Amino acid sequence: MDPDLEEFATRLFRLARTGNTEALSAYVDAGVPVNLRNQNGDSLLMLAAYHGHADTVRALLARGADPDLANDRAQTPLAGAVFKKEREVVKALLEAGADLYAGRPSAIETARMFGDPEIIDLLEA
Repeated sequence: MDPDLEEFATRLFRLARTGNTEALSAYVDAGVPVNLRNQNGDSLLMLAAYHGHADTVRALLARGADPDLANDRAQTPLAGAVFKKEREVVKALLEAGADLYAGRPSAIETARMFGDPEIIDLLEA
């Protein structure tokens, strides 16, 4: 891979992990694929969701990010947000139609494993 391209991709994934919504949105608006994935299959949405950045999640979803795009370990953004107990991210993904049963383990299975009643209520509402 071209070192400059690799550096650029690394920067994009860092923007998702750190919740830099404005910059990441500008790149996607300029043509970066919204469902871009890293070497582990983690999408920009997965990284934003897992790290609790609800505004970035909403921005990516508004630009067409797939809420059910699983990584190489069959984990979805919703299951990641449930695992991390990121309630606002869970709400944003549910509003976008994320599938409770997608992935392994699914979001609902993850919530039940960790016994978080508030998250379970959100998922079952």
